[in-house]
Amino acid sequence: MPPDTPAQRPTPRAPEVAHAAPARKLATGRRGPADPVKSLMHRHRELCERAVDPLEIAAGLEAHGVTDRTAARYRHRDVFSLAEELFARVPAVAGEPVDASCTPARDIETRAAWSLRALLPGAACLATFVALRLTEGVLDGGARLAIGTGGGLLALIGLALALRTGPLCADGRSSGAAGLFGCWLLGYVLYGDALLHQVLSGGPEGPWDITPAPLLGLAVAVAPAAWCAHLFSVHAHRKLNGSRALEEFAAGVRPLLFAAVAFFLCVLGGLLYLAGLGIGAGGSQVGAAALGVLLLLARLLTVHGFPEPAATGLAAACAVEAAAPALVLAGRLPGLDALARPVDALVAAAGTGAVPAVACGAAALGLLTTATVALSRASAHTAA
Repeated sequence: MPPDTPAQRPTPRAPEVAHAAPARKLATGRRGPADPVKSLMHRHRELCERAVDPLEIAAGLEAHGVTDRTAARYRHRDVFSLAEELFARVPAVAGEPVDASCTPARDIETRAAWSLRALLPGAACLATFVALRLTEGVLDGGARLAIGTGGGLLALIGLALALRTGPLCADGRSSGAAGLFGCWLLGYVLYGDALLHQVLSGGPEGPWDITPAPLLGLAVAVAPAAWCAHLFSVHAHRKLNGSRALEEFAAGVRPLLFAAVAFFLCVLGGLLYLAGLGIGAGGSQVGAAALGVLLLLARLLTVHGFPEPAATGLAAACAVEAAAPALVLAGRLPGLDALARPVDALVAAAGTGAVPAVACGAAALGLLTTATVALSRASAHTAA
């Protein structure tokens, strides 16, 4: 059976490459030892053989440090042009099937499926709060605790399902440590403000009150987060298909990232406001909004192949939130009262909610800076 020809590859640019391939194949024999592309072709042969289109080769070359300036040494105007020649000159081999559950969904049924899963955490939290409100004064504390615990478990299961498929699927790239950091941050939404208040007042003297409204807003925001991630991925792929240089692609993707984050922040702000009206005031709305943006950016980085900076950002926010009550407690020791002064000053100026706002806001800003660089690379969008 004859080997596959470049024109047989399933690529959106097949007509263009099909016309270019024969000329390149004929020119291969004339290049000889002076062929500047030959060494690069052998060095990245596996990448070229398994690529389904020139864009995948361009992204892979970029990931290995090949820039438009480097492409000029191979007699090409940019990496995309160089990738097209490599795609035409290296025959394809049968590759492993791609898991479609973690690719940007484009058909209506698939989008509906992961959209419904993204609604599960918010639906579970909302049902739990409604049940607790209806049973207030009817059931004893043990029964209400069971309802709250069961609802929390259902919300966590729904969140796990929402993160397994669709645009928030990380395809095994997420670490267990990142999950623990996320659980800490969500737990602080419920208990952190009340705990810090008691510590500052001379406690802790439990039990302390919880602030569920921000958690409800964050749970419902999983669905818009999934859609923002989906739209960012889809439009980034379109930019990749239409770009002719790496700088052009990067310049087009950065506004998409900022728009996705800004849109999610607006939606999250509205959801947090509605949750506060429905359940009652309590908790830091600004801190919860900063946490939502932090979690979205961390997930985007993880989905697109950058789990380490995502986990680092989450860990930094956890460290600041844990340090606040620890510094206040340490400040009670003789001669160490200066340790508590930064926390005292921050709380006196903006309340206990300033701690998660500063922790998550600073971490989110750091991840946004990282994402601006990392997600503007073409190689970040080949496996997403």
